Amino acid sequence: MPLNKLQIPPHYDAVYNIRETQRAIKLIKQHFQYELAKALHLERISAPLFVTPESGLNDDLNGVERPVTFDILDLHSDVQIVHSLAKWKRFALAQYGFKPGSGLYTDMNAIRRDEELDNLHSVYVDQWDWELVIDRFERNDEKLREIVSRIWNVIWQTEAYICSEFPRYKPYLPEKLCFITTQELYDRFPTLTPKQRENAIAKERKAVFLMRIGDKLKNGERHDGRAPDYDDWSLNGDIIVYNKVLDCAVELSSMGIRVDEHALAEQLKKAHAEERSALKFHRMLLDGELPLTCGGGIGQSRLCMQLLQKAHIGEVQASVWPADMVEACREHGILLL
Repeated sequence: MPLNKLQIPPHYDAVYNIRETQRAIKLIKQHFQYELAKALHLERISAPLFVTPESGLNDDLNGVERPVTFDILDLHSDVQIVHSLAKWKRFALAQYGFKPGSGLYTDMNAIRRDEELDNLHSVYVDQWDWELVIDRFERNDEKLREIVSRIWNVIWQTEAYICSEFPRYKPYLPEKLCFITTQELYDRFPTLTPKQRENAIAKERKAVFLMRIGDKLKNGERHDGRAPDYDDWSLNGDIIVYNKVLDCAVELSSMGIRVDEHALAEQLKKAHAEERSALKFHRMLLDGELPLTCGGGIGQSRLCMQLLQKAHIGEVQASVWPADMVEACREHGILLL
């Protein structure tokens, strides 16, 4: 991995040592998931680490990432380690009989072998994946904003909590989140790339919910890619915050109101992926056998990295890194787990 992808902040101070950091990580995860479940009326359930390809339950992300695949002797076939649980959660809600106004959350652990490793990206992904059943009349911007605001309040309160436990950390996230669409963001910064636009708005507002990701903007380009078969591209978005240590935008959560049968058919056509409609998950959705939902993932290590003001995700997550990255980080006081 070229070291030019590694960012070393000048005069970096880890604030607390490794053992203190581990204690802080534990407290953040305990506090956050408890408050998230309470805010959204979620019940914790167990989730799979791998699924069969023919189930259609794996998340295809941008459609080019390769899943980690291995064979199981007694199945005489392969399975895939999940990229995320976006589709599986909806299937589980139907299986468990959840009703509108209630939902589930789970610990999602994934391997994304094609990630480019840097300060923010690891091949190991750990998230709180959550999914909430909604009614058809709630498939709108107002409901999305309400749910996002509840999640943001939990993040903001968690920062206040961890700063009270570790007083050398000082809170800097805003109490209120700014909402902006990808088209509005483009209109404000038309000469910048999508990533530069995110950096600009995050630095200005400190925390934003960037809405409507996946479909084309008026200039014919997409702000970013999204799989066509989980989020409704007109009712989704990312929670993005400003990371003062790295001086850049950091995505903490990707979420949205999920496709119904109409949005699924339309987005599969736009993505030239109509063949997916033959998969089990897609057939159930098109036949009205799955509940209407809103859901997403919240990065556990990303949240810990942000609240503990770390320079590298490897400071809050045990993963694998190139030897030259480990050494370069060590030389500058960034100790990777």
